[in-house]
Amino acid sequence: MIIIACPGQGSQTPGFLKDWIDDAESIKLLEKLSEASGIDLIKHGTESDADTIRDTAIAQPLIVAASLLAWQALTRATDTSAVGVAGHSVGEFAAASIAGILSPDDALRLVGVRGRAMAEAATKEATSMSAVVGGDPDDVIAKIEELGLTPANRNGGGQIVAAGRVEQLRVLKEEAPRGTRVIPLQVAGAFHTSFMASAIPKLEHASNKVIAKDPALKIWTNASGRIVSSGQEYLSLLVSQIAQPVRWDLCMSSFQEAEIKGMIELTPAGALTGIAKRGLRGTPTVAVKAPSDIESAVKLLSETNS
Repeated sequence: MIIIACPGQGSQTPGFLKDWIDDAESIKLLEKLSEASGIDLIKHGTESDADTIRDTAIAQPLIVAASLLAWQALTRATDTSAVGVAGHSVGEFAAASIAGILSPDDALRLVGVRGRAMAEAATKEATSMSAVVGGDPDDVIAKIEELGLTPANRNGGGQIVAAGRVEQLRVLKEEAPRGTRVIPLQVAGAFHTSFMASAIPKLEHASNKVIAKDPALKIWTNASGRIVSSGQEYLSLLVSQIAQPVRWDLCMSSFQEAEIKGMIELTPAGALTGIAKRGLRGTPTVAVKAPSDIESAVKLLSETNS
């Protein structure tokens, strides 16, 4: 099995959708998803600067739409019926659509609500996130918790993301655990922590208006790394996950147990394949950053299916 991995917030860069809007089908999809999310995805994916697309309310719909755009291109190019799927943080909404739990419109509609609610929650206090790379995981977790921070993303592959108040993150960088690098992330708040709790009721209200189907593909959850077979359960997890840590490390452990043959990361790709090179050593990966990378993804799928 090949895993289709959908990236999370922070992976976007200015103009990263320019190469994707050279055909009518792609433009049609982006226009449709723009209407659903309330965001001009074509403008923000091709013209807006880094500060603009760092805004949570813009970044989240933009990232999910980009993954669905790449997925559309991949399904046009080859048979994708035998894949599994997982998303990182907001990427779980793209994963839910790919698995057939949510329609693309509903996925973007919910992400629009999520992004706006989380952006509002982030204004209440000065919070952010920093990646801690390397070191002993137990030592890293201990230091994060000692400073009153939260290990918001346990990504595996030697990376843990701390989240919390800006001043505490500054101390973490100054007092970095031995053998680590602390890298501040370009995000607007302490996502996947209690600082986001006020966003949950708004997404829950919106999710009650959506019909969730049971998945047609195997799909893993960030909550525990396990496969979820109920669409309604997965939707409920999407809501609660706003204020809960992302356990991508457990997802990768499950991938290993499933004996996956490779990973294809959809646009805007790079972060999850980078982690996989450390956490899933020897597993072939393809990062679909541009339409030209679809050919490599098709090759990986064909080699696995042959």
